Amino acid sequence: MNRYCFTLDLIDNEERIAAYKQYHQAVWPEILESIKNSGITDMEIYLSGNRLFMIMDVNDGFSFEEKAKADLRNSKVQEWETLMWKYQQALPGAKPGEKWRLMEQIFKL
Repeated sequence: MNRYCFTLDLIDNEERIAAYKQYHQAVWPEILESIKNSGITDMEIYLSGNRLFMIMDVNDGFSFEEKAKADLRNSKVQEWETLMWKYQQALPGAKPGEKWRLMEQIFKL
C-alpha cells in the first residue's frame, strides 16, 4: 500500500469555502464509487484557512494514469470536477489545468 499527500487552495471567500465544505459532507455516490474503483482505499481532506490537504492511501494496483483515463470517461466525475473548480484555485507554480499538487514527504517517524 502507498500513501500520497496533495495540496490545493480554495478561493479565499467565506461563502465559497462554506459551500465547498457542504459538498464534501455529501459527496455524490458516483464520485465515491469512482474513487473506490480506482484502487484508492482511504482518502481524507483537511482544511486550514483556504488551504486543503489530502491524504490518499492506495492499493498496489492503483495507477495515476489509469485513474485519470477513467475520470475522463466518466461524465459524473467530469461534472463534479467542473463544479469543484468553481471553489478551487491553482497553487503558485502549478502547470496549466493542474489542481491537486503532489507533496514531497520530508519526514516520517
